[in-house]
Amino acid sequence: MAPTVHPYEDFNDEEDAKALKQAFKGFGTDEDAVIEILTKCSNEQRREIATRFKTMYGKDLIKELKSELRGNFEDVMVALMTEPIEFQAKQLHKAISGLGTDENTLVEILGVHNNEEVVKIAQAYEGLYQRSLESDIKGDTSGTLKRLLVGLSTGCRDESDIVDEDAAFKDAQDLLQAGELLFAGTEESVFNSVFCQRNLPQLRRVFDKYEEIVGHSIEKAIENEFSGTARDAMLQLISCVRDKISYLAKRLHDSMSGIGTDDRTLIRIVVSRSEIDLQEIKEEFEKLYGITLAERIADDTSGDYKKALLMIVG
Repeated sequence: MAPTVHPYEDFNDEEDAKALKQAFKGFGTDEDAVIEILTKCSNEQRREIATRFKTMYGKDLIKELKSELRGNFEDVMVALMTEPIEFQAKQLHKAISGLGTDENTLVEILGVHNNEEVVKIAQAYEGLYQRSLESDIKGDTSGTLKRLLVGLSTGCRDESDIVDEDAAFKDAQDLLQAGELLFAGTEESVFNSVFCQRNLPQLRRVFDKYEEIVGHSIEKAIENEFSGTARDAMLQLISCVRDKISYLAKRLHDSMSGIGTDDRTLIRIVVSRSEIDLQEIKEEFEKLYGITLAERIADDTSGDYKKALLMIVG
């Protein structure tokens, strides 16, 4: 693991709470001070500052940030303050409850986290919204996409890391029989069963075996057999399974390509991976695109929002 944000060694929650109170004083906010304080320490330390701030001043720090800041800058600072599992649950809710379903975000969050994390995110979701994640997925999606996302949301993937060559060959054959060799249609349940249950090294081996048997990639098979959002979600999942770091680098690139920026995805990945593997993602990004992540962010964002992201990225 290679984070860009580490716990601050000279951390003092009382001093930081006082400095934030000072930053909010008077006409306007000292945004540079807010950025400096909240990007130099870990999520756990930020939440300690929030507790100290409430103890000293009787005010909720996140509410203060929301009242003092605006736009994407507000969103990134609130994201930094939010407990990581709760943050992912809220991101899932936004992906489901907005205009149309953001299935790529659902696959990202359910795909990059391990079983324990997925279960905790689902529990947090239900605590926040009094509805289960599964029921909201079912209510907002249909068909193949619905079944894939429900399968991912259970947090029941094998996590043994054991690779069984014979089982990989059988799964590859089953996928072929259920898809490209099937006379009419596709037996999607076979794809669901393999994609949502097998451990990641085993799945990568299944993909290799499929290509050995057929002569083209599993991605090509998905493009042949599925369409629309189900196809896109499966291709996203395969990309995540093949190489999580590369997948997240591509997600960051896609968030800043085309007209406008997908700020929610940019903020989510930069903030949520900053204490895990953002350094590795940065290195992969530069390898893939010939430009540093910081340079790309600087080109695509502005003002205090840009400053905050660049401090987190390092």
